[in-house]
Amino acid sequence: MREKIMPPLVLTLICVIISGLLVLANAATKDKIAQAQQDKLNTSLEALFGEGQYTPLEDLHYDGVTQVIRSAKNEVIFEITVDGYSTDGLQLLIGIDPEGKLAGISFVSIGETPGLGTKVQDDSFLRPFMGISSSDFTMTPVTGATYSSNGMKHAVTIAMDTYTANKEAILNHG
Repeated sequence: MREKIMPPLVLTLICVIISGLLVLANAATKDKIAQAQQDKLNTSLEALFGEGQYTPLEDLHYDGVTQVIRSAKNEVIFEITVDGYSTDGLQLLIGIDPEGKLAGISFVSIGETPGLGTKVQDDSFLRPFMGISSSDFTMTPVTGATYSSNGMKHAVTIAMDTYTANKEAILNHG
């Protein structure tokens, strides 16, 4: 009888110990991970519009938009994560100036194929997006990186449509 009880008991004990260690590891690292993510976001914001004061508009939620941020100069930044070739492979900040024109795109992270899908970060690909004021635009995909290019177009379309439909609510928030 003892031979039948011991293996499940030992296995249960091992599982409890491992689970406890995972809880401790999570508690020890969650603040550092959150700070690293915030630092990465701040770096991307500064790359987009320069140093300044940025206010997350935490109670505004729109389909496809992770976060809405407004600068002190009424620039609106949308954090958007979309699929490229990889699921959720493009995490972007898309900035729109006070006149409603796309003013910049900054990458928080990119999980696309190095050397192919990552070409959507190149200035030559991003430049045609600058200054557009609606989601009605054409784009030339990066050769060999159609999924990544289409993901970028989708992200820009989400930002432009969200801004157009909610401009007053965003600018008058808070």
